[in-house]
Amino acid sequence: MTRTPLSGVACSIARATDLFGDAWTALIMRDVLTGIDRFDELAEDLGISRKVLTVRLARLVEEGVLVRERYQERPPRERYAATEKGAELYPVLLALMSWGDRWYAGEAGPPARIHHLDCARDTTMVAACAHCGGPLTPDNTTQLPGPGGRTGPGTRVLGPLLAARAPH
Repeated sequence: MTRTPLSGVACSIARATDLFGDAWTALIMRDVLTGIDRFDELAEDLGISRKVLTVRLARLVEEGVLVRERYQERPPRERYAATEKGAELYPVLLALMSWGDRWYAGEAGPPARIHHLDCARDTTMVAACAHCGGPLTPDNTTQLPGPGGRTGPGTRVLGPLLAARAPH
């Protein structure tokens, strides 16, 4: 089944999901950001076919999320490293992990913990206002139109809704 590309939708969630909406892509990034960075290790850890892994890694490199780095000349071997763009996906993964821990961990508890090296404490992802530090929730936030907003595929109802909220 062919997916409909979302890169033309005037929505940052749609555009990010166009790349990141595939479960394998999220798990590849989880592994690379955790230190599993060689093709064979990724294939073994994920139990993913080499063909699917090759396609996903190529797309992540093409999008500037990962880079290939040579770590051995004979035979030639490469590892994958996150770029700045890729490293900035870490909070997204932590938020998804936190949500999954809350709703799907079960009686055994979460499968992994996040340990903050700066304060030596286990922690979880918190969505907070960049200005006051308060929590961000659907009840205390609203979306307003941005400079790149427009009505079109994927925003036929959302575009006019946001436009109506614009200060006049």
